[in-house]
Amino acid sequence: MSETKLREGKDICRFGRSLFERGLTPGSSGNISVRLADGGWLVTPTNASLGFLDPAKMSRLDGNGRLVSGDAPTKEVPLHTALYQTRGSAGAVVHLHSTHSVALSMLPEIDPRAALPPMTAYYVMKCGQTALVPYYRPGDPAVADAIRGLAGKYSSVLLANHGPVVSGDTLEAAVFATEELEETAKLYLLLRGLNPRYLSPDQVADLTRTFGLVLPDHPH
Repeated sequence: MSETKLREGKDICRFGRSLFERGLTPGSSGNISVRLADGGWLVTPTNASLGFLDPAKMSRLDGNGRLVSGDAPTKEVPLHTALYQTRGSAGAVVHLHSTHSVALSMLPEIDPRAALPPMTAYYVMKCGQTALVPYYRPGDPAVADAIRGLAGKYSSVLLANHGPVVSGDTLEAAVFATEELEETAKLYLLLRGLNPRYLSPDQVADLTRTFGLVLPDHPH
């Protein structure tokens, strides 16, 4: 997608406002980026609320994550950069501080290779599996190394005690996958300790075959 179309269409602003108004990322938390045709990307500025973005102030970065124009970018540039570098199909990245996903990231029983079980078909279809990486302070470049350590196998990642970061082929796909992750985390918390019925390995395999999914090689 061209930079002009992104700016004039205000797609980042539109999705950002939708996420903010539904309480999925409070205050000035969260950030969104979209890869451009020339390999660079647009990202939301530092200390900017997703509910009140100005397309003219978007940070324009080159392919190495260096600022070219616009306001100073979010401090979370390293984690966006790591996902773009390891997932060639990534066209957009969404990072939120959504309540249920953050809560999930703090639970002691969470498997870092599969933070959620296959609870619903749409979770498997949109998120695949979700990795959990250890806590790093916001903006710490070390978080990029942790994401690179996943070798591009996961489009959906939870940052411990922080929030989700999700990539997608398009901005819409990344937003929808982030929303699906949040809803699945909510389901997990609601059903925790109640021995719920998850999708079986055969059911997950059927989804994988039918929809051409590529999942990390780690059965839950």
